[in-house]
Parts: sequence; C-alpha cells; structure tokens
Amino acid sequence: MRLSEAAAGPVAGGLAEDFGLDAFLARAETRLSHVPPGPGVPLSNPRGDHDLQPEGFSVAPATPHRPAAVLVPVIDRPEGPTLLFTKRAAHLRDHSGQVAFPGGKVDPEDTTPIDTALREAWEEIGLGSDAVRPLGYLDPYLSGTGFLVMPVVGLVARDAVLRPNPAEVAAVFEVPLAFLMDPARHLVRSAEWKGRTRYFYAIPFAEHLIWGVTAGIVHNLQERLYP
Repeated sequence: MRLSEAAAGPVAGGLAEDFGLDAFLARAETRLSHVPPGPGVPLSNPRGDHDLQPEGFSVAPATPHRPAAVLVPVIDRPEGPTLLFTKRAAHLRDHSGQVAFPGGKVDPEDTTPIDTALREAWEEIGLGSDAVRPLGYLDPYLSGTGFLVMPVVGLVARDAVLRPNPAEVAAVFEVPLAFLMDPARHLVRSAEWKGRTRYFYAIPFAEHLIWGVTAGIVHNLQERLYP
C-alpha cells in the first residue's frame, strides 16, 4: 500500500478546552447517543471513509452491511483521561499489525452493541465488563469492506487489569485525550486500493499510526464532544 499525505485543512492551534474527566463526562452525557439504532432502522447516512472521497466518487459500500461494534475505552489517569488502543497481532489474516479498538462482529447472542463491545474487549484484552461503565454511542461507521461498526464509548476503571490475548493482540497503549481531540492532529492521507485512490484519516502518535476506521471513529468523537 502506498501512502501519501494530503491536506487536512487549516491547522488549528492548541485547544483551550478542559479535558479533565468531569468535563468529558458532562459532554458525553449530553452529546453521545444513549440508544443504538434498532434492527431494521435504516442508517441513511452512516459515517465512513467514503465521506472523504472527492465529489462524484463518494460511494458507500452496498448493503447488506455486516454489523460490528467496538469499545472506545476511556481511562481516568491522574494526568488526564486517555484512550486505550490495541495493536493487532501480525499473524492475523485481516488488518494484521494495525491499530484498533477492541471489537468485532456482532454474534447472534449479543442483545445490544454494548454486549458485542464488552465481549470482544474481554476476549482480546481481558477487560472485564464490571470494569467498564458504558457512556453512549457515537455515529455508526461504515468501513470500506462493508462492516457497519457501532462505537460504544465506555469509562474504564483506573485499576482495571488487562491481559492481552497474544492470539489477537500484539500490544496495548494509551494516548492522551487532549492530544486526540486536537483537530490539527487529524491528517487526511491517501492510498492506492483496488486501482483507486482512497482517502482516510490518520493520526500519528509516537511510533504508532492510528488510521482508517479507528482514526475515523476518533475524529467522530472529536466532532461530537469537542467541535
């Protein structure tokens, strides 16, 4: 895959927002959705990388979409809230080595997207559901491969013990919320994929590159909570 950086709009300076936990929780209470789309409810305009394609090429993947959910884990740290990410194991068939949120396909026994997100978080990183307080939902995100991903924002207990599953996860790491909510960090990059140039969000952090669906969800979090 060949990557090239494209313009991401005007560069913003440092944000003057309060990124403490209380301020974050207050914004989450009023700006996140507390009810997920129910079965059969049409999602006429899910978010996705297709939003970034040039006019005339913005074509969302056709239905039926495959339902999935991810946990967007927020951890209260003394120096300020962080978001937890995983780095997928290198031997996986799909998206190996990429940065992701814990999550996956909806199973038949999952009643809500929260069930899926918490189950996957337990399977991937050993995060128990008793250590997570769900806060609400972001907008559904439609991947280029046809997965309709429901992001569940959850507050993770500071003392939660993580046990990454080496069969799925190579590493876990945290990024300060204040860093991620600065829109100047949200770049737009392009890649040649199936003979076409596609555009997507990318957020470099230290040795990591958060990009694609994961970066798109982070961008949606910024749009909803810190516009």
